[in-house]
Amino acid sequence: MSGAQEKPLRADAARNRARLLDIATQVFTTRGAGVPTEEIARAAGVGVGTLFRHFPTKEALLEAVVVRRLETITARTAELIARAEPAEAFFACFRLVVEQSAGKGEFTRTLAAAGVDVHASLQESSAAMRAQLADLLAEAQRAGAVRPDLGLPELIALLVGTGATMEQLGDEPAARERIFEVVFDGLRPR
Repeated sequence: MSGAQEKPLRADAARNRARLLDIATQVFTTRGAGVPTEEIARAAGVGVGTLFRHFPTKEALLEAVVVRRLETITARTAELIARAEPAEAFFACFRLVVEQSAGKGEFTRTLAAAGVDVHASLQESSAAMRAQLADLLAEAQRAGAVRPDLGLPELIALLVGTGATMEQLGDEPAARERIFEVVFDGLRPR
């Protein structure tokens, strides 16, 4: 009978962890990394003790949010590659990466200030994402949708720069769309 009780506990724990990550991602992205963990626990409908059982420090929670975000981007990019034509997949991925990068700079700075090497935590996911971006770029270039002189380092710089630009704009949908149009026009062959 004790074995039967363990499964629901593990399932509940997994659900709590996932819910905490969902809520923390939303809260940190909209309100910044300075939000107290008590507010995140309350928003997730769990006690602060439950939060700390899953994430012993606020930095551990923030790091898990950053890792999960990159893993989500990588998974969604794989879906785009599988179901879309090269040009559509490339530009949709560009948009996805930029839109999902909100708050990343602040998160990384906060973690670095706390002595967390977030780049080490992201090493595997970052390598997978770079490989996907390289494949997407090559396929889009072969399809004639992206200028042939663009390399992966420039693409990554454009993604980072466009993400930073969007953070400066805030929540202005028309302005954000104009930025995408300008960048996409520059990415297309002349």
